[in-house]
Amino acid sequence: EWQLVESGGGLVEPGGSLRLSCTTSGFTFSSFDVSWVRQGLGKGLEWVAGIRSNVGTTYYADSVKGRFTISRDNAKRTLYLQMNSLKTDDSAVYYCAVPREVDGVDGASEWDDYTNWGRGTQVAVSS
Repeated sequence: EWQLVESGGGLVEPGGSLRLSCTTSGFTFSSFDVSWVRQGLGKGLEWVAGIRSNVGTTYYADSVKGRFTISRDNAKRTLYLQMNSLKTDDSAVYYCAVPREVDGVDGASEWDDYTNWGRGTQVAVSS
């Protein structure tokens, strides 16, 4: 059974940093592209960043480019999202998710675009 478990969320002031992790099991993590997506309260799903399985090519939404860094450790079966210079607009539940299609790692923004995802971790940015 595929499992993805996000952690590392919390309450942080604007300008602060958080590092999210997504530990996985039940599938060959190193073989799959993986993304971070988020959903704010009352908002739709928003793609945040994606990373390829092979050479680790990364993709970012314009809203987070330069502030967030996605990375992966295939040996640990873990995906990361380093978030710096956080803004109130970054407040959301963050999910790691496996895109259904090859191009999905770069921008897929509907739940149907993903085959599996975790339960999410809450990030709240507030003063």
